[in-house]
Amino acid sequence: QVQLVESGGGLGQAGGSLRLSCAASGITFSRSNMAWYRQVPGKQREMVAVISPAAITNYVDSVKGRFAITRDNAMNTVSLQMSSLKPEDTAVYYCNAVVRENSTVSTYWGQGTQVTVTS
Repeated sequence: QVQLVESGGGLGQAGGSLRLSCAASGITFSRSNMAWYRQVPGKQREMVAVISPAAITNYVDSVKGRFAITRDNAMNTVSLQMSSLKPEDTAVYYCNAVVRENSTVSTYWGQGTQVTVTS
């Protein structure tokens, strides 16, 4: 059974920092693309940051230079370090895994963790 369990959300202040972590189980983590998405009510879920099995990263423009995604293949965890927080970073953040095995692509989601940034 695949599980993605997020932790580290909560309340932050504008200009401050928060760190999110996601612990994965039930997948071949080292071969999975891992990502963080976020969603606010009434809007589509958007990709915030992604990291490939080779640790190549990509970010949405609005967080470039402020957020950093990392992975630990020994611990099966992916983290998102969020700095210089802005109120518009307020959202539910979701951990995402995309696993390619043979010709099959499977996508998994965590339950989400709320991040609220106050000005």
